[in-house]
Amino acid sequence: MATKKVAVFVGSLRKDSFTRKVAKTLIALAPASLSLEIVEIGDLPLYDQDLDVSPPLAYTEFRNKVASVDAFLFCTPEYNRSVPAVLKNAIDVGSRPYGHSVWSGKPGAIVSVSPGALGGFGANHHLRQSMVFLNVPLMQQPEAYVNHIGNQFDGDHLTNEATREFLQKYILAFAAWVERNTD
Repeated sequence: MATKKVAVFVGSLRKDSFTRKVAKTLIALAPASLSLEIVEIGDLPLYDQDLDVSPPLAYTEFRNKVASVDAFLFCTPEYNRSVPAVLKNAIDVGSRPYGHSVWSGKPGAIVSVSPGALGGFGANHHLRQSMVFLNVPLMQQPEAYVNHIGNQFDGDHLTNEATREFLQKYILAFAAWVERNTD
């Protein structure tokens, strides 16, 4: 079984982002069958179809990076019952020009994070709508809505053992999902 390359997208730009901490925890918990790397999205120019005539270097580098991986892991907070603009922009950049989407056919999964009780349920499901349209087969179970995240870290260290156990099971299920859905 070859190691599968996974692009991890973090939908929060905040310096001390809980979403990024969860992403790093998942990377640390991942089995050897996965090689996960955070793909930075904060410096991508806003998608503008006019720019595709002569795409900015940031578009080209992002598209090439995403095209080179086997699978995707989206880690997102919830902003106003949806995904942050920075994540939606990255999705749009990767899906264009029309007919040349770098997302199509590669497996993915979504982890949503929130300091509130719902764990980013709205963002998770809103992101699913976009990914289904872009032909990304998403892992259905287990679902990952990590709630009350604001009191689960000491620095970058996840202190909640139940959450750690859940994330361990989640990343193992994701590894199996990727293996089943890649060549």
